[in-house]
Amino acid sequence: MDTENAAAYSAATRVVTAGRPARTPGAPVGPGIELSSTYVAGAGPTYGRFGNRTWSSFEQVLGDLEGGRALAFSSGMAAISACILLTPPGGMVVVPQHVYNGTTTLLDQLAAEGRLSVRRVDPTDTAATVAALDGADTIWLESPTNPMLEVCDLPTVLAAARDREVLSIVDNTFNTPLLARPLEVGADLVVHSVTKYLSGHSDVVLGAVVTTDDALHERLRGHRTLRGAIPGPHGTWLALRGMRTLHLRMERACATAAELVSRLTAHGAVSQVRYPGFGAIICLEPKGGRAAAERLERDVRLWLPATSLGGVESSLERRRRHAGEPASVPEALVRLSVGIEDVEDLWADLAAALG
Repeated sequence: MDTENAAAYSAATRVVTAGRPARTPGAPVGPGIELSSTYVAGAGPTYGRFGNRTWSSFEQVLGDLEGGRALAFSSGMAAISACILLTPPGGMVVVPQHVYNGTTTLLDQLAAEGRLSVRRVDPTDTAATVAALDGADTIWLESPTNPMLEVCDLPTVLAAARDREVLSIVDNTFNTPLLARPLEVGADLVVHSVTKYLSGHSDVVLGAVVTTDDALHERLRGHRTLRGAIPGPHGTWLALRGMRTLHLRMERACATAAELVSRLTAHGAVSQVRYPGFGAIICLEPKGGRAAAERLERDVRLWLPATSLGGVESSLERRRRHAGEPASVPEALVRLSVGIEDVEDLWADLAAALG
């Protein structure tokens, strides 16, 4: 990559070119998979739990895209846990009432153990969210939220958090850094389930955290090292390879999602469509409630009934089938993750299943 002019390139170019070996004669085009637990003493990594050059290549690309320094973790939950545990013992975490199920479950468990307390807010009510920051230590945000797709005024809330010295963490999994860069509007930390859009092929379990704060970076690196939350080199390499096509996959998925929203909104069997106006996640509620949602899951042939998202394949699921989803999530709500298939094929399958 032309490192001198890298900042002038678009994100679509940098996701392809960053993190590659130097252009010397005979060098490989891409980084290899470093499979070693032990290193010769004197320079570089000293042990496989402390560092790996495959991690470094992946972290360089993601850090470049988000505008900070990245750390790869063994899973999205490992990354989430590392960030939440930055909250001091007995501290208060402000969190939207609807967020990723794993985040909710972890916070509830830590609260039950007396490790921290939780204050839930409606993220669309900016004034109430800002007011909830008084006396808090950490705020966790998603915009849009999972699965209700609520949108938060991130610049305003993050500025208020900084004024109050409240640690701010934004889960950017749904958006990817191609649609949003929370660090640029004041977030202290950005979290990704790399399993989803970044890797994009449903073959990796991986997480990541990005920050511009060197002290936070070192604390999180220490957490990863001491708790063994390290990623495997092969999975990290697959995630890096998957990221090379991120811009193309996101462009296609987002365009298809917008078209599907237009058609679903006009479909007589659909009572409500939730879509924030961007991204590739749609939520719908079919007429007929839970039974109709379950029929939709059962009757699709191209859409994959599955709990994850962000892959090249389109998937859907009724979210309340998971016991941990809050009761405020409608029983009939079906979350759709739009992939890169032909839009007409996706629509034909949905329309047939909806009846």
